[in-house]
Amino acid sequence: MLLKEKQLRLSPLNKTWIFDFDGTLVEHNGYKNGQDRFLPGAKEFLQSIPKDDFVIIMTAREKSARQVTEEFLKANNIRYNEILFEMPMGERILFNDNKPSGLRCAYAVTPERNEGLAGVEVIIDENL
Repeated sequence: MLLKEKQLRLSPLNKTWIFDFDGTLVEHNGYKNGQDRFLPGAKEFLQSIPKDDFVIIMTAREKSARQVTEEFLKANNIRYNEILFEMPMGERILFNDNKPSGLRCAYAVTPERNEGLAGVEVIIDENL
C-alpha cells in the first residue's frame, strides 16, 4: 500500500522498518560534499522507533563509506540492526502477505528526495 497521507496506523506488534539512507534520512550525497546532515524529522523519527523493532538501512553508497556512515549514525545515537551498502539505485520492491485477520503487513512511504520525514505520524491502534 502506497501511503499518500503522512499517517501510519499500525498494530501493537513488533515491526521491521526498512529505510533508504541518502535523500530519505540524510541529504542526498551530503557525505560527498563534506558531511551528512539529517533531513527534517528523520533523526526524531528514527529515535522514536521502539527498541524491540528491527531497523534496516539500505544505501547505494560504496562500502568504502561504511566507516563514515556508521560513525555518523553512532554520533547521533541512531540504533539500527543492519545496514546494507552498494544496493542498486533502482526501485526497491517489497512482497509481503497480509494476515488472515485483515492486518495489512506492508506499507510504502515515498517522500520526495530530501523532503525528510517531518510530519510522518505513527499511530498504534490496539484494535489492529
